[in-house]
Amino acid sequence: MKKKIIIFIIFFFIIALFFFYTKKINVQEATELKSKSSESTIYNSNIIKDVYYSSKDAKGNEYIIQASQGEIDYNKTNIIYLTDVKGVIKLKNSTNILITSEHGKYNSENFDTIFSKNVKIRYLDNKISGEYLDFSIKRNSMIISRNVVYTNLENILKADVIEINITNKDTKIFMFKNNQKVNIRSKEWYGCN
Repeated sequence: MKKKIIIFIIFFFIIALFFFYTKKINVQEATELKSKSSESTIYNSNIIKDVYYSSKDAKGNEYIIQASQGEIDYNKTNIIYLTDVKGVIKLKNSTNILITSEHGKYNSENFDTIFSKNVKIRYLDNKISGEYLDFSIKRNSMIISRNVVYTNLENILKADVIEINITNKDTKIFMFKNNQKVNIRSKEWYGCN
């Protein structure tokens, strides 16, 4: 009888160890899972509503950028990703240039801005649309590309790239491939008048 009791105690002890060991493993796995899931919810950006930046150069020209939302990346605090973007370039001795786009990337150190998706530029009676605009105060230029369409009172022009000097309005219009030509048509030809 004593033998049976000892065997029963040993058997009970082995089962208890087995349950204790598996429970400890499950608790460790759950703790690791919990810590991993809490790490994955750490955000690397700040969201700002109603963004407004303004800067002036040495010549007195002013550059204003507005957006419905901005997101600052913690790793690159000078870069702000924008949504519903509006830009105004107020040239001291000229008419304002208005820019709109769905998205943007603004550098707060040098004021360079990338406008992207459904980009529109208005200056006097000139309108330019495209998908990508690289604006640089330091370079003193705007380079618009991807599905570029330029219209004024008389003409419609289609090209791959239009590069505009901000100060003197000198403009370069070109295609990426040498065998392709810039397409210029009169609005009368299109039946727009």
